Amino acid sequence: MAAGEKRKNIKLSEENVNFRMMNLIRKVHGMIDDPDIEKHRHSQNQVGALLGNQKDVLITPVKIKDMEAEWVCANRVHMKKYVILYCHGGGYSTGSRIYARTLTDKLAQSTSMDVLCFDYRLSPENPYPAALEDALKVWDYLMLYGYGARDVIIAGDSAGGNLALSLTLKLKEEGRLLPRGLVLLSPWTDLTSSGKSHESRKEVDPVLDEDYLNRMIQNYAPGMELTDPLISPLFGNFEGFPPTYIQAGDNEILLSDSVSLHKKLVAANVSVRMNVYKRMWHVFQMSPLKVSYEAMEKCAEFIYDICR
Repeated sequence: MAAGEKRKNIKLSEENVNFRMMNLIRKVHGMIDDPDIEKHRHSQNQVGALLGNQKDVLITPVKIKDMEAEWVCANRVHMKKYVILYCHGGGYSTGSRIYARTLTDKLAQSTSMDVLCFDYRLSPENPYPAALEDALKVWDYLMLYGYGARDVIIAGDSAGGNLALSLTLKLKEEGRLLPRGLVLLSPWTDLTSSGKSHESRKEVDPVLDEDYLNRMIQNYAPGMELTDPLISPLFGNFEGFPPTYIQAGDNEILLSDSVSLHKKLVAANVSVRMNVYKRMWHVFQMSPLKVSYEAMEKCAEFIYDICR
């Protein structure tokens, strides 16, 4: 077989595997997604309880200002000096600390650091700025707990990535010390949906579509100015921001949210890294795949670098 023909067959084989994988992810996501928001939330918690319950991790519940939260810690001798404050995703309407265990477990194990995840108030019952107010309460809790701002890495996925950025922008606005760094997984940075990937990736994204995003936007920021940096952090001023690491999937309609954020951070002279994973989808790190654990190791490498 000629070399050119062999390469063509390999490419076709990879495309076929990718097509099957995308269809599988669509089916799995379809089992979780539900127009009934309470059923959607319940399904997510079931997935988190099933996939995020690992013997190598200890989970300790805690109450913060009437908020349910939990410490996720590697069940071994580990680093106590630094802590990761984790903001869960879910479009600001769903998600929880339980669903986020599919990520916080991996993060605690890969970094050997304690991870604090919290249940902020959800929309539409509690629209903006409820989630941001709750994030500030958890930040203050950590400061009173004995951590300094430079001891904290803020991380988040999807809407949680939005919240991590919004919290940091709010701290900056108030003239407070900023966290040591940010780790953002498929962050939702632009609620105006202006990115090119909304069009270019709409046929391949197995998780998100415009109808879903529009529902989440309407729930979270009804009638509000979507270019407000605390709603769409992409429009924020990033001068003086801490080092930031971004991961995204090449097959997600929110890819532009990450790419545009990266460009703005570079323009503001922020130390920033980004990895885009080929054939991956929105917050692929949740899945029990080898690439997910490899991605978390990349997060750990970044965190170790900024904590030296």
